[in-house]
Formats: sequence, C-alpha cells, structure tokens
Amino acid sequence: MTTAAPTKTRAQNDRLDKPHTARGRLASVLSSIVIALISVSFAIPILWVVLASFDTEATLAVKAPKTWSLGNYQAIWNEQTTFRPLLNSLVLCGFATIITMTVAVLCAYAFSRYRFRARRPLLMGILFSTGLPITAIMIPVYSMFVQVNLVDSMPAAILFLATSSLPYAIFLTKGFIDSVPVEIEESAWTEGAGVVRTILSVVLPLMKSGLAVATIFTFVGMWGNFFVPFMLLLSPEKLPAAVTLYTFSSQYGQVAYGQLAAFSIFYSAPIVVLYLALGRSLGTGFAAAGGVKG
Repeated sequence: MTTAAPTKTRAQNDRLDKPHTARGRLASVLSSIVIALISVSFAIPILWVVLASFDTEATLAVKAPKTWSLGNYQAIWNEQTTFRPLLNSLVLCGFATIITMTVAVLCAYAFSRYRFRARRPLLMGILFSTGLPITAIMIPVYSMFVQVNLVDSMPAAILFLATSSLPYAIFLTKGFIDSVPVEIEESAWTEGAGVVRTILSVVLPLMKSGLAVATIFTFVGMWGNFFVPFMLLLSPEKLPAAVTLYTFSSQYGQVAYGQLAAFSIFYSAPIVVLYLALGRSLGTGFAAAGGVKG
C-alpha cells in the first residue's frame, strides 16, 4: 500500500520563495548602488571640464564659477593653440585609421576564411602583440627612425601609428567576420564575384556594426596616443593635440585649468562626432540574422 506524497500548501510555497525574493531584491539594490557610483565617478570629471571651461579662476575643485565667462575659450581660440594641433590630429589619426582598417579587414578575412599551416602561430603572435605596451618598443623604433632619417616626418608617423594599432584591429575585426555565414559568400561566388568584390559587396555590409565598433576603437586609441607623436615628431607645427596639452603647464608647474578645460572640450569634439556618425550602425546588429536557413 503506497501513500501519497504530501503536497505543499500555497502558504508554505510563499514562505520558501520569500528568501529568494528578498535575496533578489538585495542583489538588485546593490547592483543599482554600484552602477550609480560608477556613473558618478565618470560624471564628476565631465562636470568639472564643463564648469571649469567657463571659470577664468578655475581650480581642481568641482564648483560653479562665480562669474561665467568665455575668456578661456577666447584665450585658446587661435591657430597655434587649438586649430593647428587639432588639424594635425585629424590628419595623423584619420589617415592612420583608414590604413589600419583597410589592412585589418583584408588580414582578418584571410584568417577567418582560409586554413594554412602558419595560421595558428600568426594568430598567437597577433594576440601577443595586442598586449605589448607601445613604450616597450619606442626606444628601438626611435633609433631606427633616426638611422633612416624619418624623424619629424608626418607620413612616417602615420604609418607607424597605423602599424602599432593593426594587431588589435585584426583581432577585433576577425571576430565580426567569423559571424558572417560562408553560405552567403558562396552564393556571390556562384554569380561570378571575386574575393575583393565579395568582401566589398557582401561581407562589409553585413558586418557594418562590427566595422563601426572596430573603427571607433582604433580612432579613439590613436587620438589619445601621446607617446608615439611625442617621440617621432619634433616640429611644433606638426604636433597633434594630444601632445600640445602639456603646453598648458608652465615651467613652474602652474596649470591654466580653465584653458585646459576649454581645450579639452574642443579635443573631445571629433570623438563625439565620429560616434554620432557611426552610432546608427552600432544598433543595427547582425544584418544577416535569419538570412541562412538551416
């Protein structure tokens, strides 16, 4: 004779669920607190930059100016301080980004689609290069540039900046190309398209969001790079904005914080414009989702 298993009442189930519910609420509250603290830690420097740019007597304290003024913007509104360094940065980082992304797409496509004997060692070498600090190789690079007389050459600096950013761009781009189904490319091959045509007409449109991410990361990394142009460019008229930032510090250690904050706003503007220009591609996701039937 078998006995029926006792059934739990609704009240008992509610008592068992309460600890889990309370634990979930506690975790949610703690997560919200952590996110709020992280947001505040990012918002405080931005708030300081905005407020200090309108304060001619700005300090490191985050406070509203006693008298709102455009004096800091007027002080840096000239070719030598702002316009020429920003133009140099756009030329240096813009051309280097174009070179880096062009080579990265071609290399990443080869690593993603072809199988050859040296594929794994090359991938490991690229992965190792992504973690190699640029300061570790700048001394021998500078010595080499001196020997071949390429110091203070903008094209040489562009090529080296593009080369130093290439491993990470290849590693990042390869992951996005891997997500593009080969079957879609095969349909293009049957129509007579070559490799280059397939990359331009099929692969790149389908990985538009990934290409935007890789481009933004590459450009931002170059835009904030101080050490490479500081070592390879000597003429003041060739220095980018990342290097001219130190000119706001006097030889006695005093810093014009208000002018530095105003310059920082101009310095950040190209990054914001690039993000807004490519931001639509970031939300499109994978364009080929559902395009291949199982």
